[in-house]
Amino acid sequence: MAPITTRFAPSPTGRLHVGNVRAALHNWLLARKHGGRFLLRIDDTDRERSREEYVEAIRADLTWLGLVPDGEERQSARFELYERELARLAAAGRAYRCYETAQELDLKRKVLLGRGLPPIYDRAGLALTEADHAAKAAAGEMPHWRFLLDHAEPIAWDDGIRGPQQFDAATISDPVVRRADGSWLYMLPSVIDDIAMGITDVVRGEDHVSNTATQLQMFTALGAAPPRFAHEALLVGAEGKLSKRLGSLGVAELRESGIEPEALVALLARLGTADPVDPALDAEALAASFDLSRFGRAPARFDEAELARANAAVLHRLPFERVAASLPEGMDAAAWEAVRPNLATVADAAEWWRVVTGPVTAPAFDEETCAYLATAAKLVAADWGADPWHALTGALKETTGRKGKALFLPLRQALTGHDHGPDMAALLPLIGQERALERLQASARA
Repeated sequence: MAPITTRFAPSPTGRLHVGNVRAALHNWLLARKHGGRFLLRIDDTDRERSREEYVEAIRADLTWLGLVPDGEERQSARFELYERELARLAAAGRAYRCYETAQELDLKRKVLLGRGLPPIYDRAGLALTEADHAAKAAAGEMPHWRFLLDHAEPIAWDDGIRGPQQFDAATISDPVVRRADGSWLYMLPSVIDDIAMGITDVVRGEDHVSNTATQLQMFTALGAAPPRFAHEALLVGAEGKLSKRLGSLGVAELRESGIEPEALVALLARLGTADPVDPALDAEALAASFDLSRFGRAPARFDEAELARANAAVLHRLPFERVAASLPEGMDAAAWEAVRPNLATVADAAEWWRVVTGPVTAPAFDEETCAYLATAAKLVAADWGADPWHALTGALKETTGRKGKALFLPLRQALTGHDHGPDMAALLPLIGQERALERLQASARA
């Protein structure tokens, strides 16, 4: 069996969104699991809408996610190949010229629907003679090309997610493969490229199922075995409905909001299965456990709250070296490890670093608490060892008889200005003796 080769084929007409990324990830995981290749194909046949800035953004997003392709192709560099293969199909009687305008086709569809018939193209183009084509050419009319489906050839495949699939070619219109202006539509170039690139497996959204039915005959007509296809359920919002936001929720937006690539990968790798999201698994472990049979046909729910939880779990494991460039100036490994358990995003570290460096605003304390904090200040001034927090609270407990919340909360409030936060045993050494003394003394005078 040929080594598994998968592909991700975005059109550079916009930025990648979570649905795109999920398809890219699943193709990457499938290839990685079997020691195969993952290829990037830029589907830039739409010259008017394709933008080089989007090509660069796609590459940058994949790199950020760790989905580095093993090769790249661009459809805009392959037009000569498409022309040759279309000519070969025409010579074999599997592609033909048509001239109907969009308005004429729309009228034909309306007439068929009005008669209660399926709106299938009537193949009028097949009845044209060479003399007809010559007359239209003389009149300046340019043809569009359709692929001729074989109504006698059964269309069936065993889908990697949906199971056995079967279509009747007679219920499908012969698809337009090239427009009258010479531009290419998606269907045929994709098949030609899959053959040329040696693609063995394609994982894509269930909205492509009918495309696959048509493309299977294209593979046969071109004398090639088709890839194995798997069509996964589309994403829906947490409320269970299709969400416009999901169609526009871009990788760049997620990155700017503080989402770590490991969190997005961990969520999307398991989305659509019953398997739990496990942010502790690295890419290799996710690839090893990737199994198309685990994916169901029910809509896959994308929950931004679940992504936020995964992101926090990832952050709480990230080493200092991974985030150092994104941290405030002066924040070292000890500070990162101290604040890391309390972060939702790396950017939140700046808030806790401000707590360390000051100034902080403590609440107003009653007279009894002020006296307690004055005692704490004297203890801090007298003793600052390797473990100042436990030394301080131990001495205060013995001196004042306080315990629990009454012992700890006023100290945290005076030293940080917050009721909750990182472990004070880790935070207090970062604040340092001088700043701690100043804050306790200031709160004792309030």
